Amino acid sequence: MQRLWELFLASILSQNIALIFILGMCSLIAVSTSIKNAFNMGVAVVLVVTLTAIINWPIYQLLIRTNTTNLALLIFMITIAATVQILEMAIEKYLPKLYNSFGIFLPLITVNCVVLAISLFFMNRDYTFAETAVYSFGSGIGWLLAIVLLAGVRVKMKEISNIPKGLRGRAIAFIILGILALSFFAFTGIGSA
Repeated sequence: MQRLWELFLASILSQNIALIFILGMCSLIAVSTSIKNAFNMGVAVVLVVTLTAIINWPIYQLLIRTNTTNLALLIFMITIAATVQILEMAIEKYLPKLYNSFGIFLPLITVNCVVLAISLFFMNRDYTFAETAVYSFGSGIGWLLAIVLLAGVRVKMKEISNIPKGLRGRAIAFIILGILALSFFAFTGIGSA
């Protein structure tokens, strides 16, 4: 149980998928213009990352463990695409305002490297099913934390400061991400994966 707790904390803090591994930057920067959209996108990523890893683990263990990595990649991508498509249809039907706020970024979760990276990490690190579920959920929470932090700082900076024209928009987002990434390196002693 302690191993799972350490893995969960590490996946959020010391091995944050966005701020330490620098994955998922496209949607992280594009959607972080408002806290509400950032939070909603983060929740969608948590759902997709967790579901696809939980689905991909038994597929990998039972069907393709002895085969090539190329086959695993192909099957992981199919699972990811199907999961995102189902999530997109459900959000469109039951939460149309949320669906409209995502715009093109919800379908882009399919090609968000975070989702595939989590499946590759559990495969390469030989995680058990419980470890995979905890790590994928924690990594999704870590990505959610990163996008909400970025959105919060961007919104606050827009309100209170006069950012030079050349640094507005994505440029300041990269600077903020760099500072956040440096601050997350302070957590590297917490947990191990």
